[in-house]
Amino acid sequence: MSQPKKPWKKNLYENKEYEDNYTDPSFLKDLRQNYNLERYTYKECLLGVTKVSQEISIVTLFLIVFYHLYQNSVQPQTILFNSFTITGIGYLFYIGTPNLQKAKNVIEDSKTVVTVLLFGFYFSPLLHTLTDSISTDTIFSTTFIILFFYLLMHDYGIDGFLVSKTISLNCGIFSSICLASRLSTPFHAFVLLVVSSEVFVLKPLLFEKMFKPYMLIPIVLITIYYLLSISQLLLIVYLSTLFFINIACPYLFQRLHNHNKLIISGPWDEFVIISSEEDENE
Repeated sequence: MSQPKKPWKKNLYENKEYEDNYTDPSFLKDLRQNYNLERYTYKECLLGVTKVSQEISIVTLFLIVFYHLYQNSVQPQTILFNSFTITGIGYLFYIGTPNLQKAKNVIEDSKTVVTVLLFGFYFSPLLHTLTDSISTDTIFSTTFIILFFYLLMHDYGIDGFLVSKTISLNCGIFSSICLASRLSTPFHAFVLLVVSSEVFVLKPLLFEKMFKPYMLIPIVLITIYYLLSISQLLLIVYLSTLFFINIACPYLFQRLHNHNKLIISGPWDEFVIISSEEDENE
């Protein structure tokens, strides 16, 4: 009379009575699918993508400023005055409630601004002719590619291997230098460089501190207003891009993540040590 087999164990040396390719029904009893998977609502996805639409709108407004300078349809003094006004209002929101320490910071910041403006105005004739020998078509194509990389590598508040504040900032400034050579006078180039500094350097500091999703609405409305006076085709492209990014992409992400994503967990996973603070939070 044959002896019954020993119960199968997850131990290679105690399963000599079983075939090498034998799989016990209890082998996958500890398998977990989508364990602790964080699910998102469509509203959360919609609000999270507003920063992308905001940057696209800001870059579009920057190109609109260049267009008016390039066509000489708006005086550069008007653009410079309006940019200083908007920057001043944004700076007041940035510093918040005034006090003695903030007053000292305002004085130091004012000195820095004056120094930068003087250097920029002094070197604007050089920057105006820096890429003068390159054809206009090449400049416009290069600017489009550089601004695409600016949007791709911009910090939207999520860590990623493509995120780089330094490279994104350099792309924004480099695009303005390329476009400055297409303008008629060094003063036009100076105004464009001032606007680019406000858009690519100062604006991220302000929005990082006080950005809210509803702030996208006035930015989009202003962009639509100015695009409508330039080209209806560009307006359609802009609105189509916003629709795809703000409506279609959140819907696809939320549906694919919540319904099609599969994470398999089990005893074979690496052991993770949870600190006491994280354990208390959970």
